[in-house]
Amino acid sequence: MTSEIVIDVANVSKRYESYSTPQDRLKQAVMPRLYQTGASLGIVKNKKPIYFREFWALQNVSVQVHKGETFGIIGRNGSGKSTLLQIIAGILTPTSGNVIAKGRLAALLELGSGFNPEFTGKENIFLNGYILGLNQTEIQQRYEQIVEFADIGDFINQPVKTYSSGMFVRLAFAVQAHVDADIVIIDEALAVGDIFFRQKCYAHLEKLKESGTVILLVSHSMNEIEQHCERAILLENGKPFFLGSAVEATKHYYLLHQPSGQETQQSTTNQLVSKQHTQKINTKKTDIWDDNSIFVNASKLKQVSNHMAKCTRYALCDNSGNPCTRFSQGDVAVFYYEFLLLQSIAIPLGGIVIRNDKGIIVHGKGSLEYDVDISSEHFKAGTLIRCQQAVTLKLQPGEYSFELGFASIDSKTYKEKSFLNHDELFGQIMRICHLPDAGILSVRMRTGARTGPQLTHHGIADLPGKFGFAFSKYDEKFLLSQPTETSST
Repeated sequence: MTSEIVIDVANVSKRYESYSTPQDRLKQAVMPRLYQTGASLGIVKNKKPIYFREFWALQNVSVQVHKGETFGIIGRNGSGKSTLLQIIAGILTPTSGNVIAKGRLAALLELGSGFNPEFTGKENIFLNGYILGLNQTEIQQRYEQIVEFADIGDFINQPVKTYSSGMFVRLAFAVQAHVDADIVIIDEALAVGDIFFRQKCYAHLEKLKESGTVILLVSHSMNEIEQHCERAILLENGKPFFLGSAVEATKHYYLLHQPSGQETQQSTTNQLVSKQHTQKINTKKTDIWDDNSIFVNASKLKQVSNHMAKCTRYALCDNSGNPCTRFSQGDVAVFYYEFLLLQSIAIPLGGIVIRNDKGIIVHGKGSLEYDVDISSEHFKAGTLIRCQQAVTLKLQPGEYSFELGFASIDSKTYKEKSFLNHDELFGQIMRICHLPDAGILSVRMRTGARTGPQLTHHGIADLPGKFGFAFSKYDEKFLLSQPTETSST
């Protein structure tokens, strides 16, 4: 990365006009002109009529990107990421502000843009190449490289409308990657390809980066942003929420994904690290719940309940008691969650569920499976039930959501649980309260002091197991005694 500025976005805003009815749109086209005529004649003195509602997709966004920099743009859905990219690419015109983008630009914004579904892959390579500014000779010189990179075999001679989404993005990216662009824009396009294609793409992006190409990357995978970007901007409701290092930006992204019931919030965007992420929790049993600043206030969050109890607050920490949402493989995550009884119950049960990005439950376990000893058999209304659950995150790197649950079971069944089968035991459980979207945590590869990032296992989870070798001397007589295969004609 050099000091040369390739992209300069200065105080950019984008406004859209939202009309309730077609009649309002017509009025807006006609009435302001009539008003202007009446005002010039001194007939009209009222305010200029407006028949639409304003929606600001972007407000006062400023950022500079330097030559050779890979820059991330992150935010929740509807935060303005795609709008900003389209303005930089010249597809949209800003309502106010200025954008300067120096050099040839290749934008992978929407699958299908610049492609004719009736044309073959080969024909679309030339069509898209022309659109991107290449001439016939330049496309022919790059054709074999594009086909090799796309790696879609004989489908290159088939109509694009017969392609799968993965094949489509392979071809689209292959063309964009070979136009010698000064700026490459990628908006979630690589999420469609398989892992091997993504690896090939990112390896190619590294080559582009070394040659001084600017790369703008939009992704909901914070691991990708951390790995490939030096800096990033975090957008929230069309406004810049954070601009700085990619690692810090992803931290603030996870903060935004915490529910709105957070008890401790920052009032300014210049002080984004909230108190809950700087103070340690005291792990003594007597006062572990005293530090209220680390907890999320659950009173205003969505809860599925039978009105016998409600979740009041919860926290996610590392094994040292620090509030944390980002872990390495093998780290221990400690969940603290509290329920207030609104009615009396027998034996309380608490537990968590962890899901991956596909919604698959990768872990679900509670106090019943841990065989917790509970001294009392009756808990009155007004009692606070506090749960502490530690989980070793031997999971595949990625993002996970977690849920909190609370239930009850009668004391007789609880005492006899070791003699009951699964259906008999779980058939007696009364579900009381459930937080379906409590929060998000991420797991990344463990980093060694000398080796850098290391993968501890392959697949979704690290299953307990053992491995051993056995060695013996090779016996040629045994091999010679084996029957040989013969072929007949």
